[in-house]
Amino acid sequence: MSKKYLGLAYFTPEKFAAMSPDDVKALVSQCPALDKKMQETGKMLVSASLGDLENWRTLRPRGGKTHVSDGPYTEAKEVVGGLFIIEADSEEEALKIASMHPAATVGEAGGWAVELIPMDFYLGR
Repeated sequence: MSKKYLGLAYFTPEKFAAMSPDDVKALVSQCPALDKKMQETGKMLVSASLGDLENWRTLRPRGGKTHVSDGPYTEAKEVVGGLFIIEADSEEEALKIASMHPAATVGEAGGWAVELIPMDFYLGR
């Protein structure tokens, strides 16, 4: 029985900002081919890059009301910059597919990394 996995692609804003524009362009230019390789497995259900940090909002309960604030929800060195969901028959297969993601393959200078999380998933269908 297959299981779904959430992949969170992280980056370190300070490291990424310290890269030269040419290095960023060279790094980003590698992403489409790597993304396509993941898609070709037929196991990737969702893949998305997340919007600019300036547009992020955090919602928290405060005094019985929802309080909305700017920015990522935590003070952290790494920030989630993308996500993907894959369906795999084993953890080994999930790791193999996740290792194709650009943040697991390239981008060390930008502090890229992928966290792979097993999911209990329900679509309501």
